[in-house]
Amino acid sequence: QVQLVESGGGLVQAGGSLSLACSASGSISLYVMNWYRQVPGKQRELVASISSTVGSESYSNSVKGRFTISRNNAKHMVYLQMNSLKPEDTAVYYCHARHMVVGTNYYWGQGTQVTVSS
Repeated sequence: QVQLVESGGGLVQAGGSLSLACSASGSISLYVMNWYRQVPGKQRELVASISSTVGSESYSNSVKGRFTISRNNAKHMVYLQMNSLKPEDTAVYYCHARHMVVGTNYYWGQGTQVTVSS
């Protein structure tokens, strides 16, 4: 069982930056770590992902070049640096962990609100 707690959300003006953090209760070294976001009435969207071993990253087209995902396995932490924020980035952001082998073994955080004003 891994518990995930997000932090760092808030209100920012368009063009600004925010840094989200996800703290895990245990080791995440065997987990692919993801950031999702969701706005009311829409499906949850995968924003960024980082692999468990070599740390390769992938991003949705909507955030590529603006967001950076990183991880520190020793500290059980995952981060999402968000730059050049746009009003359409407004959403609840969720941290997600999926076991690299047992794909059905996954966990969600409770989410953190990010609001970008125009």
